[in-house]
Amino acid sequence: MSTSFERYQKRRLISSYFSVVISISLVLFLLGLLGLLVLNTKKVADHFKEQIALTVYLKDTAKDVEIEQLKKSLALAEYTKSSVFVSKEEAAEEHSKEIGENFMEFLGYNPLQNSIDIHMKADYVSSDQIDKIAEDLTAKGYVDEVVYDKPLISLLNDNVKKISFWILVISGIFTFIAVLLINSSIRLAVYSKRFIIKTMQMVGATKSFIRRPFIWQSVKLGIIGAVLALIGMAGVLYYLNNSFPELELLNDKKILTALFVGIFLMGALITWLSTFFATSRFLNLKTDELYY
Repeated sequence: MSTSFERYQKRRLISSYFSVVISISLVLFLLGLLGLLVLNTKKVADHFKEQIALTVYLKDTAKDVEIEQLKKSLALAEYTKSSVFVSKEEAAEEHSKEIGENFMEFLGYNPLQNSIDIHMKADYVSSDQIDKIAEDLTAKGYVDEVVYDKPLISLLNDNVKKISFWILVISGIFTFIAVLLINSSIRLAVYSKRFIIKTMQMVGATKSFIRRPFIWQSVKLGIIGAVLALIGMAGVLYYLNNSFPELELLNDKKILTALFVGIFLMGALITWLSTFFATSRFLNLKTDELYY
């Protein structure tokens, strides 16, 4: 009879530990993913900013020397991510493919112009800075006009600010919820052993002596949960890096290491604090209050 009861108690204990570990790992996993999102918000925003092209159209009277000089100066400019020269012949060929017919056969000439497509670094993609750059380029005598999507740039910058703000707000709220969920799991685990805590106290055990095994057990569960969460995060990060290599998610190794270490320490720290306060509560209760 006693053997059956011991087996039942052991299964119940393992089930309790398992549920605590799963709860901790899921919460930390979601918190880690949110951390990855926060850390890479700027990188994702920069990626989209750098897809916006500024096109410099050149006059037909522009000399080859002037064009080469402009290409070199743009390539060396601090705001240039990349620049590509598109001849009027290449532009006509591309346009013909898009419309499905050779429009020059009807017109008898090529109305398009030589141009240079400039993809700028993200830090320079703002209406004020691009206006200044466009003004400088237009001042050159052989440049006909500079074209870019100004409304899109303004909309993109506004949306990036709004999204960044709300991501930070949601991160703060989710962190608070994560702490509460882990704390609740630990408190339930300690609650199931409240009579053992009181019995140890009644036979003369000190508070620190009683707390020590509970805290150590909870910290071990927190570490196991954190390790499982980090494995899941690593899998997601590997998948995202292979799916979106242009974002270069694995390049910032210091930031990623700090995030992984932070999640690991959070798992240990939250469980330690939760267990400390939970055991203190039951240590300070009277025997009659344990039944409520």
